[in-house]
Amino acid sequence: MIPEQAGAGGPDSNDSSANDSSANDSSSSDPGAAPLSLSPALLEAVRRVAATDHLLVAMDFDGTMAPLVDHAADSRALPHSAEAFAGLADLPRTTTALISGRALDSLRAVAFPPENTLLIGSHGAEVWMGPGSSELMLDDAQRDLLAAIRTELEGIVDLAPGTLLEDKPAGVVLHTRLADDDVAEDAVAAARAVLQDRAGVFLKTGHRVLETSVVNATKGEGLDFLRQATAATAVVFAGDDTTDEDALGRLLPGDLGVKVGLDFTQAEFRVESPVHIGEFLAALLRERNGTVGR
Repeated sequence: MIPEQAGAGGPDSNDSSANDSSANDSSSSDPGAAPLSLSPALLEAVRRVAATDHLLVAMDFDGTMAPLVDHAADSRALPHSAEAFAGLADLPRTTTALISGRALDSLRAVAFPPENTLLIGSHGAEVWMGPGSSELMLDDAQRDLLAAIRTELEGIVDLAPGTLLEDKPAGVVLHTRLADDDVAEDAVAAARAVLQDRAGVFLKTGHRVLETSVVNATKGEGLDFLRQATAATAVVFAGDDTTDEDALGRLLPGDLGVKVGLDFTQAEFRVESPVHIGEFLAALLRERNGTVGR
Protein backbone atom coordinates (compact mmCIF):
# COMPACT_ATOMS: atom_id res chain seq x y z
CA MET A 1 0.00 0.00 0.00
CA ILE A 2 1.22 3.49 -0.85
CA PRO A 3 0.66 6.31 1.64
CA GLU A 4 -1.03 9.52 0.69
CA GLN A 5 0.81 12.28 2.43
CA ALA A 6 0.06 15.73 3.69
CA GLY A 7 3.08 17.82 2.73
CA ALA A 8 6.10 17.20 0.54
CA GLY A 9 8.28 14.14 0.77
CA GLY A 10 8.75 10.66 -0.55
CA PRO A 11 6.95 7.45 0.25
CA ASP A 12 9.03 6.91 3.37
CA SER A 13 7.87 10.17 4.94
CA ASN A 14 7.34 9.95 8.72
CA ASP A 15 4.64 12.62 8.67
CA SER A 16 2.08 11.45 11.21
CA SER A 17 -0.72 12.93 9.11
CA ALA A 18 -0.02 10.62 6.17
CA ASN A 19 -2.97 8.59 4.95
CA ASP A 20 -3.14 5.26 3.17
CA SER A 21 -4.81 5.37 -0.25
CA SER A 22 -6.60 2.08 0.41
CA ALA A 23 -7.15 2.45 4.13
CA ASN A 24 -10.90 2.58 3.73
CA ASP A 25 -11.31 -0.47 1.51
CA SER A 26 -13.17 -2.38 4.21
CA SER A 27 -14.12 0.33 6.70
CA SER A 28 -17.48 1.44 5.33
CA SER A 29 -20.30 1.38 7.86
CA ASP A 30 -22.64 0.42 5.05
CA PRO A 31 -22.00 -3.23 4.15
CA GLY A 32 -23.57 -2.64 0.74
CA ALA A 33 -21.42 0.38 -0.12
CA ALA A 34 -18.64 0.17 -2.67
CA PRO A 35 -15.14 0.01 -1.08
CA LEU A 36 -13.29 3.32 -1.00
CA SER A 37 -9.67 3.66 -2.10
CA LEU A 38 -9.42 7.40 -1.36
CA SER A 39 -8.70 8.56 2.16
CA PRO A 40 -11.11 10.74 4.15
CA ALA A 41 -8.53 13.55 4.04
CA LEU A 42 -8.37 13.48 0.24
CA LEU A 43 -12.15 13.29 -0.08
CA GLU A 44 -12.46 16.31 2.23
CA ALA A 45 -9.95 18.20 0.08
CA VAL A 46 -12.04 17.31 -2.97
CA ARG A 47 -15.16 18.72 -1.29
CA ARG A 48 -13.30 21.91 -0.41
CA VAL A 49 -11.84 22.59 -3.85
CA ALA A 50 -15.09 21.67 -5.62
CA ALA A 51 -16.82 24.58 -3.87
CA THR A 52 -14.64 27.24 -5.51
CA ASP A 53 -16.12 29.78 -7.92
CA HIS A 54 -14.17 28.80 -11.07
CA LEU A 55 -12.34 25.47 -11.00
CA LEU A 56 -9.48 24.49 -13.32
CA VAL A 57 -9.00 20.71 -13.51
CA ALA A 58 -5.65 20.09 -15.18
CA MET A 59 -4.36 16.55 -15.61
CA ASP A 60 -1.25 14.84 -16.85
CA PHE A 61 -2.15 12.00 -19.23
CA ASP A 62 0.36 9.13 -19.42
CA GLY A 63 0.77 7.41 -16.07
CA THR A 64 -2.07 9.46 -14.58
CA MET A 65 -5.27 9.15 -16.59
CA ALA A 66 -3.76 6.31 -18.63
CA PRO A 67 -1.51 3.46 -17.45
CA LEU A 68 2.03 3.51 -18.80
CA VAL A 69 2.51 1.25 -21.83
CA ASP A 70 5.50 0.10 -23.87
CA HIS A 71 4.31 1.75 -27.08
CA ALA A 72 3.18 5.36 -26.80
CA ALA A 73 0.54 5.04 -29.52
CA ASP A 74 -1.25 2.33 -27.50
CA SER A 75 -1.94 4.58 -24.52
CA ARG A 76 -5.59 5.22 -23.60
CA ALA A 77 -7.28 6.80 -20.60
CA LEU A 78 -9.03 4.37 -18.30
CA PRO A 79 -12.79 4.52 -19.04
CA HIS A 80 -13.70 5.67 -15.52
CA SER A 81 -11.22 8.56 -15.78
CA ALA A 82 -12.27 9.56 -19.29
CA GLU A 83 -15.96 9.55 -18.33
CA ALA A 84 -15.49 11.66 -15.21
CA PHE A 85 -13.15 14.09 -16.98
CA ALA A 86 -15.70 14.57 -19.77
CA GLY A 87 -18.39 15.17 -17.16
CA LEU A 88 -16.28 17.88 -15.53
CA ALA A 89 -15.68 19.49 -18.93
CA ASP A 90 -19.43 19.85 -19.34
CA LEU A 91 -20.01 21.70 -16.08
CA PRO A 92 -20.40 25.49 -15.82
CA ARG A 93 -17.61 27.52 -14.17
CA THR A 94 -15.31 24.53 -14.67
CA THR A 95 -12.40 24.33 -17.12
CA THR A 96 -10.61 21.09 -17.97
CA ALA A 97 -7.09 20.88 -19.37
CA LEU A 98 -4.47 18.27 -20.22
CA ILE A 99 -0.83 19.17 -19.53
CA SER A 100 1.40 16.62 -21.20
CA GLY A 101 4.90 16.01 -22.38
CA ARG A 102 3.42 14.68 -25.60
CA ALA A 103 3.26 16.78 -28.71
CA LEU A 104 -0.28 18.08 -29.20
CA ASP A 105 -0.97 15.86 -32.22
CA SER A 106 0.13 12.79 -30.26
CA LEU A 107 -1.92 13.84 -27.24
CA ARG A 108 -5.08 14.26 -29.29
CA ALA A 109 -4.53 10.89 -30.97
CA VAL A 110 -4.53 8.95 -27.69
CA ALA A 111 -6.51 11.12 -25.25
CA PHE A 112 -9.56 12.02 -27.36
CA PRO A 113 -10.08 15.11 -25.16
CA PRO A 114 -13.48 16.78 -24.84
CA GLU A 115 -13.91 19.50 -27.45
CA ASN A 116 -13.63 22.36 -24.95
CA THR A 117 -10.64 20.94 -23.03
CA LEU A 118 -7.54 23.14 -23.19
CA LEU A 119 -4.26 21.48 -24.13
CA ILE A 120 -0.65 22.07 -23.15
CA GLY A 121 1.81 19.87 -25.04
CA SER A 122 5.57 19.30 -25.25
CA HIS A 123 5.97 20.17 -21.56
CA GLY A 124 4.56 23.65 -22.07
CA ALA A 125 6.09 24.49 -25.46
CA GLU A 126 2.78 23.96 -27.29
CA VAL A 127 -0.50 25.58 -26.25
CA TRP A 128 -4.02 25.09 -27.60
CA MET A 129 -6.66 27.41 -26.18
CA GLY A 130 -9.31 26.73 -28.80
CA PRO A 131 -9.87 27.29 -32.51
CA GLY A 132 -7.50 29.87 -33.92
CA SER A 133 -4.66 29.07 -31.53
CA SER A 134 -1.28 29.67 -33.12
CA GLU A 135 1.14 26.80 -33.72
CA LEU A 136 4.62 26.62 -32.27
CA MET A 137 7.13 28.15 -34.70
CA LEU A 138 10.89 27.64 -34.49
CA ASP A 139 13.42 30.06 -35.95
CA ASP A 140 16.18 28.94 -38.32
CA ALA A 141 18.75 28.54 -35.55
CA GLN A 142 16.39 26.37 -33.51
CA ARG A 143 15.58 24.18 -36.51
CA ASP A 144 19.29 23.69 -37.25
CA LEU A 145 19.97 22.84 -33.61
CA LEU A 146 17.07 20.37 -33.55
CA ALA A 147 18.49 18.61 -36.62
CA ALA A 148 21.90 18.39 -34.93
CA ILE A 149 20.34 16.91 -31.79
CA ARG A 150 18.61 14.24 -33.84
CA THR A 151 21.86 13.32 -35.58
CA GLU A 152 23.61 12.88 -32.23
CA LEU A 153 20.77 10.74 -30.84
CA GLU A 154 20.56 8.60 -33.98
CA GLY A 155 24.16 7.58 -33.45
CA ILE A 156 23.39 6.55 -29.88
CA VAL A 157 20.24 4.61 -30.79
CA ASP A 158 22.13 2.69 -33.47
CA LEU A 159 24.35 1.26 -30.73
CA ALA A 160 21.63 0.72 -28.08
CA PRO A 161 19.16 -2.10 -28.87
CA GLY A 162 15.62 -1.42 -27.65
CA THR A 163 15.95 2.36 -27.72
CA LEU A 164 14.11 4.55 -30.19
CA LEU A 165 13.51 8.20 -31.03
CA GLU A 166 10.32 10.24 -31.13
CA ASP A 167 10.17 13.57 -32.93
CA LYS A 168 8.29 16.51 -31.43
CA PRO A 169 7.79 20.02 -32.80
CA ALA A 170 10.53 21.42 -30.55
CA GLY A 171 12.53 18.37 -29.60
CA VAL A 172 13.51 14.73 -29.90
CA VAL A 173 12.79 12.10 -27.25
CA LEU A 174 15.05 9.16 -26.48
CA HIS A 175 12.82 6.26 -25.36
CA THR A 176 14.45 3.43 -23.40
CA ARG A 177 11.46 1.49 -22.03
CA LEU A 178 12.07 -1.52 -24.31
CA ALA A 179 15.83 -1.63 -23.65
CA ASP A 180 17.64 -3.64 -20.98
CA ASP A 181 18.38 -1.55 -17.90
CA ASP A 182 22.12 -1.33 -18.50
CA VAL A 183 21.61 -0.41 -22.16
CA ALA A 184 19.08 2.25 -21.18
CA GLU A 185 21.39 3.78 -18.59
CA ASP A 186 24.33 3.86 -21.00
CA ALA A 187 22.23 5.43 -23.76
CA VAL A 188 20.92 8.19 -21.50
CA ALA A 189 24.42 8.83 -20.13
CA ALA A 190 25.82 9.08 -23.65
CA ALA A 191 23.08 11.49 -24.71
CA ARG A 192 23.63 13.67 -21.69
CA ALA A 193 27.37 13.72 -22.27
CA VAL A 194 27.00 15.19 -25.77
CA LEU A 195 24.00 17.45 -25.18
CA GLN A 196 23.85 18.78 -21.62
CA ASP A 197 26.38 21.56 -22.14
CA ARG A 198 25.22 22.56 -25.61
CA ALA A 199 23.78 26.07 -25.70
CA GLY A 200 20.07 26.19 -26.46
CA VAL A 201 19.44 22.51 -25.62
CA PHE A 202 17.17 21.73 -22.68
CA LEU A 203 16.95 18.24 -21.14
CA LYS A 204 14.30 16.59 -18.99
CA THR A 205 14.26 13.10 -17.53
CA GLY A 206 11.03 11.09 -17.28
CA HIS A 207 9.91 7.47 -16.97
CA ARG A 208 12.45 5.69 -19.22
CA VAL A 209 12.78 8.73 -21.48
CA LEU A 210 15.21 11.57 -21.98
CA GLU A 211 13.48 14.63 -23.43
CA THR A 212 15.48 17.10 -25.49
CA SER A 213 14.09 20.44 -26.62
CA VAL A 214 15.20 23.67 -28.22
CA VAL A 215 12.45 25.54 -26.34
CA ASN A 216 12.80 26.07 -22.61
CA ALA A 217 9.34 25.36 -21.18
CA THR A 218 7.87 23.48 -18.23
CA LYS A 219 4.52 22.10 -17.14
CA GLY A 220 4.64 24.56 -14.27
CA GLU A 221 4.72 27.49 -16.66
CA GLY A 222 1.87 25.89 -18.57
CA LEU A 223 -0.19 25.59 -15.40
CA ASP A 224 0.48 29.21 -14.46
CA PHE A 225 -0.62 30.31 -17.93
CA LEU A 226 -3.85 28.32 -17.72
CA ARG A 227 -4.63 29.67 -14.25
CA GLN A 228 -4.29 33.23 -15.50
CA ALA A 229 -6.06 32.66 -18.82
CA THR A 230 -9.09 30.99 -17.23
CA ALA A 231 -9.24 33.24 -14.14
CA ALA A 232 -9.46 30.08 -12.05
CA THR A 233 -10.04 30.58 -8.34
CA ALA A 234 -8.66 27.11 -7.55
CA VAL A 235 -6.70 24.49 -9.47
CA VAL A 236 -6.59 20.71 -9.36
CA PHE A 237 -3.55 18.98 -10.84
CA ALA A 238 -2.53 15.32 -10.83
CA GLY A 239 0.59 13.76 -12.32
CA ASP A 240 2.99 10.87 -11.94
CA ASP A 241 6.34 11.86 -13.44
CA THR A 242 9.32 13.97 -12.48
CA THR A 243 8.29 16.66 -14.95
CA ASP A 244 4.88 16.92 -13.25
CA GLU A 245 6.63 18.24 -10.15
CA ASP A 246 7.11 21.51 -12.05
CA ALA A 247 3.32 21.89 -12.05
CA LEU A 248 2.73 20.49 -8.57
CA GLY A 249 5.25 22.99 -7.23
CA ARG A 250 3.21 25.89 -8.67
CA LEU A 251 0.03 25.04 -6.77
CA LEU A 252 -1.19 27.63 -4.27
CA PRO A 253 -3.04 27.39 -0.95
CA GLY A 254 -6.58 26.33 -1.79
CA ASP A 255 -5.46 24.24 -4.78
CA LEU A 256 -5.29 20.43 -4.77
CA GLY A 257 -2.34 18.35 -5.98
CA VAL A 258 -2.23 14.57 -6.30
CA LYS A 259 0.79 12.41 -7.05
CA VAL A 260 0.38 9.02 -8.70
CA GLY A 261 2.93 6.45 -7.52
CA LEU A 262 5.87 6.18 -5.16
CA ASP A 263 8.30 8.84 -6.31
CA PHE A 264 9.17 11.95 -4.30
CA THR A 265 6.57 14.68 -4.59
CA GLN A 266 5.57 18.14 -3.50
CA ALA A 267 1.91 17.14 -3.75
CA GLU A 268 -0.26 17.14 -0.66
CA PHE A 269 -1.79 13.78 -1.54
CA ARG A 270 -0.70 10.55 -3.15
CA VAL A 271 -2.59 7.67 -4.77
CA GLU A 272 -1.36 4.32 -5.94
CA SER A 273 -2.20 4.13 -9.62
CA PRO A 274 -4.26 5.52 -12.52
CA VAL A 275 -7.18 3.38 -11.32
CA HIS A 276 -7.40 5.58 -8.25
CA ILE A 277 -7.29 8.71 -10.41
CA GLY A 278 -10.52 7.47 -11.96
CA GLU A 279 -12.09 7.34 -8.50
CA PHE A 280 -10.61 10.73 -7.66
CA LEU A 281 -12.10 12.36 -10.78
CA ALA A 282 -15.44 10.68 -10.14
CA ALA A 283 -15.48 12.08 -6.61
CA LEU A 284 -14.54 15.53 -7.92
CA LEU A 285 -17.31 15.37 -10.52
CA ARG A 286 -19.85 14.37 -7.91
CA GLU A 287 -18.91 17.21 -5.57
CA ARG A 288 -18.54 19.83 -8.31
CA ASN A 289 -21.87 18.85 -9.83
CA GLY A 290 -23.44 19.43 -6.45
CA THR A 291 -22.00 22.96 -6.44
CA VAL A 292 -22.58 24.15 -10.00
CA GLY A 293 -24.47 21.32 -11.72
CA ARG A 294 -27.09 22.10 -14.33
